[in-house]
Amino acid sequence: MSRSRGERGSAVVDFVLVIVVLVPVVLGILQVALVMHVRNTLASAASEGARYGATLDRSPADGAARTRSQIDGAISGRFADDVDAHAAVVDGAPGVEVVVHATVPALGIGGPGISLTVTGHAVEEQRP
Repeated sequence: MSRSRGERGSAVVDFVLVIVVLVPVVLGILQVALVMHVRNTLASAASEGARYGATLDRSPADGAARTRSQIDGAISGRFADDVDAHAAVVDGAPGVEVVVHATVPALGIGGPGISLTVTGHAVEEQRP
């Protein structure tokens, strides 16, 4: 197969045209995956902290400390800077609410961030 003189270099042009579309799509998918991973990890840590703070002989402050520990162990301690736990009413019963506020940077390398707020709730244990 011989190419005519007018078709030389057309593969490079085709490659560039495809890459210009493909790279932003892949980077967008990675950004969504990163944000969802961080959000799910924060939600899980907040729920675990609320359950821990709602057990007998524990306080909401213990739940906040547990949440910070879970976040630090799973992703990064910088996401655990703004954790708040307090007593709350959960489905009409006394309970604990843990709220985590965090900012996820673009592609994990800085830049404008996406603000996330997740909460975890648990009903307090009662003495029998």
